[in-house]
Amino acid sequence: MEGKGEVMAKKFDTQLADAQSTQVLPVKPENFDFEKYEEYAAELNQTCASFREQKSGVAVYRRMRVGECFSFGCRDMKRSLELQLGALEKSMIFKADVPNFLEPWYGIGTVASAFGGDYIWPEGNAPALKTRFSSLDEVLIYEPQEIATTNIGRHTLNMIEYFMDQTKGCLPVSLTDTQSPLNMIGHLLLLDQFFMDILMEPEKVKQLFDKLSDLSNRFNREQIKLIGSALASPGHGFASSTKWSGLGMSDDNAIMISPEQYSELAAPYVEKICMPLGGPAFHSCGDWSGWIDSVLKMKGLKMTDAAFSPQTDPGATNNLEAYHRFAKTGIVLNARIVGDLETIKEQVSRLWTPGMKIVIVTYCETPEEQTKAYHIIKEICQ
Repeated sequence: MEGKGEVMAKKFDTQLADAQSTQVLPVKPENFDFEKYEEYAAELNQTCASFREQKSGVAVYRRMRVGECFSFGCRDMKRSLELQLGALEKSMIFKADVPNFLEPWYGIGTVASAFGGDYIWPEGNAPALKTRFSSLDEVLIYEPQEIATTNIGRHTLNMIEYFMDQTKGCLPVSLTDTQSPLNMIGHLLLLDQFFMDILMEPEKVKQLFDKLSDLSNRFNREQIKLIGSALASPGHGFASSTKWSGLGMSDDNAIMISPEQYSELAAPYVEKICMPLGGPAFHSCGDWSGWIDSVLKMKGLKMTDAAFSPQTDPGATNNLEAYHRFAKTGIVLNARIVGDLETIKEQVSRLWTPGMKIVIVTYCETPEEQTKAYHIIKEICQ
């Protein structure tokens, strides 16, 4: 296919700090038009409610990801809120079906902090944690503290309180990205050691995953107490709505074990964390097309997320047709496509098949381009 070759020749831009980010101007809470955004979001949420009830169909989401808030800026709650308000304001001029939302804190390693780790804050970079344990047994005998009492747990809850206070609870807000138990492991143990444990000590791995799930669930409840009815689901990394349910779960290490191992060892604990909020929403970076059947087996699965253009993710799948497996399942596919109109048209044409229920996530640079993309997507996905 001629278009396919042209699309796949476009590469991930390694010079960009965040390929999916949008430049915005910060807006102070006192200068933000809350009533206007409430009306805008309410209208789009009616579309989201209708989409929720459909067995198949398409929705378009123009994601407003602010790069600074997902790196060094996550430490400054005032700056983070102003930038995200700027993103919400800007989002209203882009044609879409799904509203954007606020995310008070983003930073992997939240649950691992309960095991005595603390964040390292390199200048101008996202925070990080170092592994603290040399064996699975060491982690299992360690008595973790509640996440809400850790430095980062308190910071997260304080940010949520600040966001809710400054916005008067009028805007949609998501939970933090706490990651799946399988992803959390990388902040506790070296992964080469852990992958040996998966083979040699699977029951102990399950014990640890169970402990991590309980910690995550309790911290989620603390966040929900503060957010209340403003909760946008499934949250981090996904098109989200107050009319939807489920919990977004980053599970990037899933493709480092076999699909069978994922189903047996990891998936049950994603289900344990997500079911209280309506079911899992699965995300992995890279190409997880070989894990589709394993992911589809997850109980209560609401949504999945993947990258479908080389400009979105350097490991983006080119096996788009494999995702036709989602047709007639009712499970939403959140399809991120960074690229121009030609890229969007080509990839959506390959991805869509009758019976799909799909959200196309775009990153068009101008409202004019977004409007054209919107109509192209709707025309293809009839």
